[in-house]
Amino acid sequence: MTPEERLAELGLTLPQVVPPVAAYVPALRSGDHVYVSGQVPVSGGKVLAEGKVGAEIDPDRAKELARVCALNGLAALKSVVGDLSNVVRIVKVVGFVASDPAFTGQPQVINGASELFGEVFGEAGKHARSAVGVAALPLNVPVEVELIAEVR
Repeated sequence: MTPEERLAELGLTLPQVVPPVAAYVPALRSGDHVYVSGQVPVSGGKVLAEGKVGAEIDPDRAKELARVCALNGLAALKSVVGDLSNVVRIVKVVGFVASDPAFTGQPQVINGASELFGEVFGEAGKHARSAVGVAALPLNVPVEVELIAEVR
């Protein structure tokens, strides 16, 4: 089953690539790797949530938003490689969580992204990862996800 077929089986469709809000590109290929810029929880051109996890945003909601970020990342990745079947593996994921100072569940939040990559790519979706708590993120979003993929 192709990654696109897995997405369809999950009831998901890739969105349009989220346009950059500053001076960068959504994804860039260098050799056999694609570097996907940080993706935020935007759908249909609208920010889905604002605030800090552990304060205004519930951790379970933040996990759902990390999944949206990952889906946006897959759209950016596909825009560079043409077909997600060209992805050999997801190599690295970095997740940023705008956190209330007392919140320490960043890994569980970023599992929303990691689990999606596993569902779409199977073994090739297993990756190295960092989950980092930060004071603030662009557009006051609660989560941002970037990734590196090996491609053919």
